[in-house]
Amino acid sequence: MNIRKLIPLPILSLLLAVSINLYSQQSPKYAVIGYYMDKTHEIDSYQVEKLTHLIYSFLHLDGNVLEVHPHDSVSISHLVSLKQRNPNLKIILSLGGWGGCPSCPDVFSTEKGRKEFSQSVKYTLEKYGADGLDLDWEYPAIESVPGFKYYPEDKHNFTLLLKDLREAIGYNHELSFAAGGFKQFLDESIEWKEAIPYLDYVNLMTYDLVNGYSTKTGHHTPLHSTSGQQGSAEYVINYLDSLGVPLNKMILGAAFYARVFKDVPDVNNGLYQPGKFADYVNYKNFNSYFGTDSGYVVFWDPIAGASYAYNREKQRFASFDNKESIRLKSDYVKSKGLGGIMFWSLSGDTYQDGLLDVIDKSIRSK
Repeated sequence: MNIRKLIPLPILSLLLAVSINLYSQQSPKYAVIGYYMDKTHEIDSYQVEKLTHLIYSFLHLDGNVLEVHPHDSVSISHLVSLKQRNPNLKIILSLGGWGGCPSCPDVFSTEKGRKEFSQSVKYTLEKYGADGLDLDWEYPAIESVPGFKYYPEDKHNFTLLLKDLREAIGYNHELSFAAGGFKQFLDESIEWKEAIPYLDYVNLMTYDLVNGYSTKTGHHTPLHSTSGQQGSAEYVINYLDSLGVPLNKMILGAAFYARVFKDVPDVNNGLYQPGKFADYVNYKNFNSYFGTDSGYVVFWDPIAGASYAYNREKQRFASFDNKESIRLKSDYVKSKGLGGIMFWSLSGDTYQDGLLDVIDKSIRSK
């Protein structure tokens, strides 16, 4: 039966528009936050109705102010226009990223720098109709990118920056930051008690716990700790909970990509073995990269709640989130009463029947 023969096309279009609008208005109780790199038109193929937040990544500093290049302007305007599809969608602008904030320690070390930046953020949010700022300064007070400056004073200056930003943008705009998922960051980078009142969310980067600098394999984005690996999403959440960080401000992080290591000996299917980082694979390419003819065998760690794969012939190991681990993480968000789930990045997902679909089904289910 052809529905178009029964319903006139203008009415059918109206019904479809209404159904999309009704779906988007049924906003989930928990935040579903996707980081997104600048691929302006590709975003139209993704199901933004299943997101609560879309974080544009990344803007940078020009002197003391937030810099918006012409291509950023086009991209931000396009993302804001997605509210026509999802009226509840919040468009957040992000500063920094890995290697993207080399001047942050100096700029934010002075009252003048912090206030000029905060006013530039206010101006930019109002100009584009964006909904907030996410700070991705990697990392205050500790070494990150080799050669980048960092000072012990960064820790307190970060709190002062949040204070100035909140005063500038008010509470009609959101303020969040991306937090490292490793203990040195948790202990040395943030004044948690002082910082939290200024924030809507803390986006926990509970991925890359095994990363490009690692010399040993492991789960790069596990939900739970194991005897072989302390670092995990649950470890970070419990640790911050013990410091008094509200659970409903914590956003659990998921990875829409795999990290692959080479020269990994055939012991324990490559898990917790010596190795060197070799490759980064988006989820949308998993079927071809880890398919039946690839030589990889996929394993499940029930303790970590994480998937991994090993190629015995090539001696390559891979760690990643998949549909099962994403479902567990989404369920954990609800059981723990967290603020929601976020992921890097939307462009790594498939357009249909991907990891975002798993999050959506779990988050919306009772």
